[in-house]
Parts: sequence; C-alpha cells; structure tokens
Amino acid sequence: MDNIWFNIGLLLEYPIVNLKIIIDGVMIGALFALAAYGLALVWGVMNVKNLAQGDFVIAGGYVSWTLAQMGVYPLLGVPLAFVIMWGLGWVIYKTVITRVIERDLFTSLLATFGLAIMMAQIMNLIFGSDTQSVDMHWPTWRLGELGIIELPAAKVVGVVMAAILAIGVVLFMKKSRMGQAIRATAQDSRAARVLGIDTEKVYAFTFALNAAICGAAGAIIVMIWVIQPFYGITYSVRAFVIVTAAGLGNLPGVIAAGLGIGAAEQYGAHIFGIGYQQAIAVVLLLVVLFYRLMRQRRLRQVLQ
Repeated sequence: MDNIWFNIGLLLEYPIVNLKIIIDGVMIGALFALAAYGLALVWGVMNVKNLAQGDFVIAGGYVSWTLAQMGVYPLLGVPLAFVIMWGLGWVIYKTVITRVIERDLFTSLLATFGLAIMMAQIMNLIFGSDTQSVDMHWPTWRLGELGIIELPAAKVVGVVMAAILAIGVVLFMKKSRMGQAIRATAQDSRAARVLGIDTEKVYAFTFALNAAICGAAGAIIVMIWVIQPFYGITYSVRAFVIVTAAGLGNLPGVIAAGLGIGAAEQYGAHIFGIGYQQAIAVVLLLVVLFYRLMRQRRLRQVLQ
C-alpha cells in the first residue's frame, strides 16, 4: 500500500511523468483501436463475437517475424502480413465461420473460442513458447528534463503506420462499392439481399478484412513489443472492452476508447505495478458492462 501512495505522489510531484504515461498510452492504444475496429466490423456486419481476435493479431506478428528472419525488411512485413492474413481469414470463414453465422450466440462464441485455442496451439508448435520480437535497431529520442520521456522511433513509426491503415480502411468503407455493401449489410442484411447484394460475399470479405487488419496490427506490434503464442487473449479482451464501450459502427468512439484504455493501463501499471496492467482491461470491461446494464434498467423503468 505504501508503494501505491508513493507512486501516486510521484505523479503529483512530477507532472512530466503524467505526460510520459499519456504518450505511452496513446502509442499502445492506437494499436488496440486498430484491432478493435476489425472486431467491430465483424460484430456489426455478421453478429459474430470473434474470441480469436487477439490470436489473429499474434499470427500477423509471427508472419512479420518469420519474414524478417528470412531477410525481408520489417516494414515490408506489415503489408505482407496484411495480405497473408487476408487469405487466412478467407479460409477460416469458408471452413468455420460460414457454418455458425445463422446459429445462436453461444454457438458462434464456442466456435471462435475453439478457433482461438487451435490457433494458439498451432503457433506454439511451430514457433515455440519463447517470446519473439523484431529489433529495428532504430534510435530512441529523449525529451524533457533528464530525458525522462522516451520516444522510440519504432513506436512513432508504428503509430503512423496504424493511422495510415485506419484512414485507408475508413476511406475504403466510405468510397468503394464493397464498403457501401458492407455498411448496407450491417444495417439490414435482408434489405441488402433484396437490393441484389451478395451478402455471403460481403460476410467473407468482412471477415477476411478483419483478419488482415489484425495481421497488420500484429506486424507493427512485433516491431515494438514482444509476441508469444498465448498472448492473444490479452488483445481479445482489450478489443472487446473497446467495442463494448464505443458501440458498433462508431469509429471515433473506437479510437477514443482505444487511446483511453491504453492510457488507463499505463497509469495502472505505474500505480499498482506492471503485473496489474492487463487486469486493468478486465476491470474496465466489467465496469462498462455494469454501466450498460444499469443504463438499460433505467431505460426500462422510464418506458414503464
């Protein structure tokens, strides 16, 4: 308990520490938001809660790491991971997801949970259980007094790449015919079929796009942090927290929630210790679910 009060005292005594935590949180939260946007797409269009979301992120990281071991420049691993994970997402949709779209919620949860376990075990068999990362050999800039604020060049480039990808996805959703078909299917799939939209093709494209986005996020993450076959659950939980807090189809909300969770985790790690960092996401998920439950109860009382 004394350590907690001491850490809080540091935040109050040295405001620059808060700036460091916020910057780190923004960098982390940007990648969380990227993975969460893919989940929001699948959830909103197909009504499938993908429990393997984080495992797609880790798989994309291993794709980039493998390419780096083969001599491919790590930055090229991001678009290559996007393409490879796109293909994997299409295959998974055709073999697994297409069979559970019309089923109940429990069936889709069970199917994607089994998919998450299978993917983690396959990655463990292929790559082993050791943590892996790609060393970019890039400099780290230090700002502020005594250089307390660190800005690794890899993190800055990673955030820029995540922003470019997010903007590209948004423009695609707004300007392209397939993007418009995805939005129409999300609003009313039956009406979309009547208008001649091939919803089966839209579902497959959406799930493949989600896997590709996660793959690109994982390729960025492996340049900044470390990956391990069983780390997927942590990214899945964070993605669910962000989508639950922001709501489906609310991209600005997804971005804001992602950045907020990133900052909250960094503050939690500073105050309570690094061991509680991932627990912050779980606590936030429970808080969001409780808030939404109480809000629904109040709405029912008003309507009655």
